[in-house]
Amino acid sequence: MDALPLVALVAASAAVAGLARRTPVPAPLLVVALGLIGSYLPGVPTYTLDAHIVLPLLLPPLLYTAAVDSSYLDLRANLRPVALLSVGYVLFATVAVGWLAYRLVPDLPLTAALVLGAVIAPPDAVTAAAIARRVGLPARVTTILQGESLVNDATAITAYKVALAAAVGEGMSWGGGIGEFLLASVGGVGVGLVLMVPLHWLRTHLREPLLQNTLSLLIPFVAYAAAERVHASGVLAVVVVALYLGHRSWQVDFATRLQEAAVWKMVAFVLESAVFALIGLQLPFVLKGLGTYAVAEALWYAVAVFLAVVVVRFIWVYPATYVPRLLSRRIREREPETNWTSPLIVGWAGMRGVVSLAIAFSIPLVTSDGEAFPARNLVLFLTFTTVIGTLVVQGLTLPVLVRVLKLPSRDRQAETLAEAQAQSEASTAAEARLEELLADRRNCLPQPLTDRLRTVLERRRNAVWERLGAPNPVTGESADDTYRRLAREMIDAEREVFVRLRDERRIDDEMMRTLLRRLDLEEAAAYREESDG
Repeated sequence: MDALPLVALVAASAAVAGLARRTPVPAPLLVVALGLIGSYLPGVPTYTLDAHIVLPLLLPPLLYTAAVDSSYLDLRANLRPVALLSVGYVLFATVAVGWLAYRLVPDLPLTAALVLGAVIAPPDAVTAAAIARRVGLPARVTTILQGESLVNDATAITAYKVALAAAVGEGMSWGGGIGEFLLASVGGVGVGLVLMVPLHWLRTHLREPLLQNTLSLLIPFVAYAAAERVHASGVLAVVVVALYLGHRSWQVDFATRLQEAAVWKMVAFVLESAVFALIGLQLPFVLKGLGTYAVAEALWYAVAVFLAVVVVRFIWVYPATYVPRLLSRRIREREPETNWTSPLIVGWAGMRGVVSLAIAFSIPLVTSDGEAFPARNLVLFLTFTTVIGTLVVQGLTLPVLVRVLKLPSRDRQAETLAEAQAQSEASTAAEARLEELLADRRNCLPQPLTDRLRTVLERRRNAVWERLGAPNPVTGESADDTYRRLAREMIDAEREVFVRLRDERRIDDEMMRTLLRRLDLEEAAAYREESDG
C-alpha cells in the first residue's frame, strides 16, 4: 500500500491551514478551496470518503477534542436550547428538507428524500468550533453551537438509519424508528456513563505520563467502539466520557496535562485540516456519478436544497428561542434576555461538514430487492453541494455578519478582574498553607529557599493585577508582559550558553538536554498561553 498520497494530503492540508492563520479567511474555507482546486490538478490521486473510516476513526477524536474543551457547567446551564437544536432541529430538518426535496425532484421517492434530509440535517462539530473560535462569538452563543454540534450527529445518524431502512425495503415502522432512536440515545449515554469513571480512575492512577497520554488517545475509540458494539450511539458515548474527563482534568497530574494538551492540539489540527481537504477532493467523484442527471438540472436542485436547508433552520431557530420563553416564566427568570441578533447568528452558523458526506457515501448501491438505490448519485451530489455551499456562503459571511450586528464581545477587562480575584484568593490560601508547613520543624528550610517560595507566590498573586494597570508608555506592554519578555531574554541567554558548552565538549548532550528541560519548564511557567492557537 502506497502511503505517499496520505502523507501528501496531510502535509498539504496542514500547510494551507497554517498559512490561513495569517489571513482573515477561516482555515476550513481555504483548505476546502485547496481540495477543490487540487481535485483537478494532474497527478493528484483520487481520494474517496469511506464511512467505515470516517465515522469510527476520524469522528471520535474530533468529537473528543471538542467535548473535552467544552464546559460541562455551561452546557448544563444551556441544556434546553442545546437539546432543541441537537435533537429537535435535526429531526425537523430531516422531515422538512426531505419533503421539500421530494416535491422538487421528479421521481425521487419520499423515503430516499428523507435519507437526503437526514444526511444534511446536522451542522458539523469541527466547522462550528473552528468558525466560532475565529469570529469571537458571544460566550453563550458559542456554547449553544458547540453543544448542538456535539450531539446532533447522533440524532442524524439514527434518523438516517431509520430512513435508509425504509428506503431499501426493510420495512421500518414508526414504532421501530422510535425504538431505534431510544436505543441509540439512551444506550450511548449509558455506555458513556459506565466507561467514564473507570477511565478517569485509570488516568489518575497511571504514574507514567506517556502511558497516561497513550490512554488518552485510545479513549475516544474505545468509547465509540463499545457503544456501536451494542448498537448504541458511539457519538454520545464519546461526548459523555469527554465531558466528564474534561470536567475532572484538574485531578490528573500536571505533566500529563501539559503533554496531553500539546498532543491533542496537534491531533485536532492534523485531522481537521485533512478532513476539510477531503471534502473538496470529492468533487470529481461526485460529478462523475451524476449519470442520467444533467449538470444544469442537478445544479438547480442543489441551489433549491441549499436554500431549503438555510430557511428551514431559521424556521426552527426563532420559534425555539422565543416560544419556550413565552410559555414558561421559569425560563424567563433563569435565562438571560435574548434579542433578535443571537438567533440570527445561530441560524446562520449552520455549516455542514464531513459527517454528512461520510454518511452519504455509506448509502448502499442496491436495495434489499436487488434494485439500484433510487437517485443515490443525486443524493451524493446534493449533499456535496450543500456542504460546500454552507461552508463558503455562510462560513465567509458569518464574520462579516458578526461585525455588522456589533454583538457584545467578551468583556476582557471583567474577565481579567475575575481572574485576578480568583488568583488572590488562591494565593491567600497557599500562603496560609505555607506558613502552616513552615511551622513544622520537619519542613525546615534555609532562609533563601523560604524567601523564594514566598517570592514565587507573590509573583503569581501580582501578575494578573499588573495586567489591569497602565501600559508602558513606550512599548504599550503591561508590567506583566514586560516581565515575561525580560525573563525570556534571560532564559534565551542561558540556553545559548548550554549549547555552546555542549559544542565545546565541556558537557555532553544528555546533560545539555537535562539543563534545557529545566529552562523549558521555567519558560512554560513564566508564560501563560496568549490564545488557543
